[in-house]
Amino acid sequence: MKLRKLMFVLPNLFTVTSIFCGFYAITLCSGEATPVQLYQAALAILFAMFFDGFDGRVARLTKTQSDFGMQLDSLADVMSFGAAPALLVYKWALAPMGFWGLFISFAFMACGAMRLARFNVLAMRNPHGGGGSFFVGLPIPLAAGVLVSLIISHHVASQGEALGDGARMPVAVAVGALSLLMVSTVRYRTFKDARPGRKTALVFMAMALTGGFIAQQFHPAWVLVTYFFAYLVMGLVESAVSVRSRLVSRKVGAGAVAAVAVATELDEDDDEDSEANAAPDDGPAYL
Repeated sequence: MKLRKLMFVLPNLFTVTSIFCGFYAITLCSGEATPVQLYQAALAILFAMFFDGFDGRVARLTKTQSDFGMQLDSLADVMSFGAAPALLVYKWALAPMGFWGLFISFAFMACGAMRLARFNVLAMRNPHGGGGSFFVGLPIPLAAGVLVSLIISHHVASQGEALGDGARMPVAVAVGALSLLMVSTVRYRTFKDARPGRKTALVFMAMALTGGFIAQQFHPAWVLVTYFFAYLVMGLVESAVSVRSRLVSRKVGAGAVAAVAVATELDEDDDEDSEANAAPDDGPAYL
């Protein structure tokens, strides 16, 4: 019985470790942070993603899921993937933009918090919990991962130089787009139903070959950026295809309803004509 109670602590330890990584990233970004400190903060958030990815899996393997764990995980995500990346990208690129840089950084954290609140509401309404094949909106760890991958790749490729002024506006646009994607209804795959098999092996092999090609032809630092942006684009493409399929099915359904209505009207007209032709003549008979 005591061992069973201790097993409930195990997934929460992963979650608390993720919180520590986010807190450590914030301490590195505070004050006049150097490019090296910003790089270390990005690595800390990357480690937070690792621990966050395992707490749910450990809970499912040990069958220790709980409402406490779900709420703690959401609070950890706000800390490690909302506040920490927002402060990091502000220090890295958006601070010279003044108020607008501050506002865009805050919007990232606020949209991430709203996205997590929506996820918790949907999970409570769903009898199966938060499980499923798709997320509604871009998950906040993946949004933070896009920013972190950009910071890491820039630091490694530029050999520790500060970000140029010409790149600040594209970064601001990217942060704004990620914020909107988190609160959107774009669906992203969870990969919770992925099982070892031939298809999974082929996908993994394709990812490995793509990463090796990019590392050899360009720079190893861009491999992580490619993976995150591939997931980002995959969700947009799948949602666009899904919307198009729904529009086509609605048009087909509307056309079928209209055809049935026209056919019904024609049948009613034919019935009226038949009744008129079959009506007896009550006038006088002439011999």
